[in-house]
Amino acid sequence: MHSVISKDGTKLAYDKSGQGPALILIGGAFSYRKFPGQVQLASLLSDHYTVYNYDRRGRGDSGDAKTYAIEREIEDVQAIIDEAGGSAYVWGLSSGAVLALLAAASGLNITKMALHEPPFVVDAGDRKPPRNFLNHVNELIAKGQRAETIHFFMTKGMGAPSFVVRMMRFMPGVWKNLMSVAHTLPYDATLLDGYMDGKPLPKNEWSKVIIPTIVIEGSESPISLRRGAQALTNVLPNAQLISKKGLGHTKQLNTKMIAAELTSFFGD
Repeated sequence: MHSVISKDGTKLAYDKSGQGPALILIGGAFSYRKFPGQVQLASLLSDHYTVYNYDRRGRGDSGDAKTYAIEREIEDVQAIIDEAGGSAYVWGLSSGAVLALLAAASGLNITKMALHEPPFVVDAGDRKPPRNFLNHVNELIAKGQRAETIHFFMTKGMGAPSFVVRMMRFMPGVWKNLMSVAHTLPYDATLLDGYMDGKPLPKNEWSKVIIPTIVIEGSESPISLRRGAQALTNVLPNAQLISKKGLGHTKQLNTKMIAAELTSFFGD
């Protein structure tokens, strides 16, 4: 394990593997650097890249601050980029894709970017979280109700069936890991706030993000995720959509397929 100090003094833990151009992995909600899919992906990519797989603040071995702000998470990405030599490729999954996009829009030196199923809801007819989603997630965590937060986030935010979440309670290893990062769910909800309301994405918000970008979706994924991926591709100046069966993230990650797409896009 390695570590670096972010601008606000927060320690960020990361694993570094492989050789070649720097590639940073940014996980989504519930993800952390020891998440099996993320470990497998880092291992596959390390044949071609120097992979930086880090714990977002509040997760795993990374530290945290008393209050959260998106700007602090962008500074965290900057700290990892600095460790990587000043520039890097970036892959972001789900809310991690949103963080990567916002980091690129802030002017960080990301040379190429892969955005994997950012959970944007852009069609009024698609399933949307309740209007008080962010506030309720914050309220549950403030009350120390981690289990209730997980259930609410997964069912109302991610659209998971309630019985699936209840079954997870009987999987000790899985449930323990979910509980360990539950307090960071308000961070993901904050990143997604305003982008899951069933409204078109703003056309000019990311007009300056001109770096080569791929937006990845699974053809088997829920239609709302697919519409969001297409909408993002349309508003980014230099993006292409990669749509294939097996690239979805709502079930187990197909790390071999993902690694192949990333290697094809980023090159050596």
